[in-house]
Amino acid sequence: MTAQAAFAGLDLLATAVIALDADFTVCFVNTAAELLFSLSSKAARGQRLAKLFAEGAELEARLRTARAESAGFWEQAATLTPIGQEPVGVNVLASPVEADGVAALVEVRPIEKRLRVEREEQLASASQASRELIRNLAHEIKNPLGGLRGSAQLLERELADRPELREYTQVIIKEADRLQVLMDRLLTPSRLPRMGPVNIHEVCERVRSLVLAEFPEGIVIRRDYDTSLPDLTGDREQLIQVVLNVVRNAAQALAGAPAHLRPVRPEITLRTRVVRQATLHRRRYPLALELAVVDNGPGVPEAIAGRIFNPLVSGRDGGSGLGLTIAQTYVQHHHGVLECESQPGRTVFRVVLPIGANGSGGDKP
Repeated sequence: MTAQAAFAGLDLLATAVIALDADFTVCFVNTAAELLFSLSSKAARGQRLAKLFAEGAELEARLRTARAESAGFWEQAATLTPIGQEPVGVNVLASPVEADGVAALVEVRPIEKRLRVEREEQLASASQASRELIRNLAHEIKNPLGGLRGSAQLLERELADRPELREYTQVIIKEADRLQVLMDRLLTPSRLPRMGPVNIHEVCERVRSLVLAEFPEGIVIRRDYDTSLPDLTGDREQLIQVVLNVVRNAAQALAGAPAHLRPVRPEITLRTRVVRQATLHRRRYPLALELAVVDNGPGVPEAIAGRIFNPLVSGRDGGSGLGLTIAQTYVQHHHGVLECESQPGRTVFRVVLPIGANGSGGDKP
């Protein structure tokens, strides 16, 4: 009996399992492992662990010791990095066995999902509290602003015979108008989305053309689309604003980077992928979309790395600190998540949105 047939029942498990022969060559990969590591079972079979994972050689060494001692091992908070992909946080349980040509079983349980749920909940809670605070503050500021502007206009009329003083009343009026625009922007995200079919690639192309027009020289925006993705159900204008704010933020970071941190070829990549069995805000969706905006700029300043989605937080001189806040709010309107990973030379903003009407179609986990 082949390992494929002998261990076929492992396909029913939600835990990822990889079976290895005496030479640590893969002879079976269950469905959960295929999904976790984006591996094809057919392509993985016959491969050494070192060919599949960046940490494969180290894992083989530990398995060799475990076989010699006839004892398995359990490693918590480990990392496995499929070749050409991003690291996955996991707990690993490895057990020596002797059955049908299989010498070891490696059971892998992802920990990223649990940590991601916790981050999402913390972010959603903090975002909601910030929005309420800012909304209330904006309402409180708008009321006296109208009176301030009106009084300045009346004063300007009284000073009609003193034109040299008109400059001061104009300063008051213009600053009141500027603050009024800022307050309107703070209150704008409270509008609920108007749902309809949206093609994410049309959104990306619209944003790409806008940003290239704004930054005509020096920045390349590359496409890496999964064209098989179905349409989303969402608010087209809000989603355009989300992608525009994130891509513009990346472009501004590249354009404003100091000379010693500016890459030789400033690039932004728009990448779309399908995500299966995504858990967002403690709901499970059979299908979701991931849009990654990747740039090779200097990265998010460490001082604000944990606060970039908070209102009025900006790492750029003259920035309002509202672009990412508005993007986060609109993504949450669509039952999705917006997150960031950054280091010098590579910053990734990920938008993950459920595919389904109003985020429906998901089952509770």
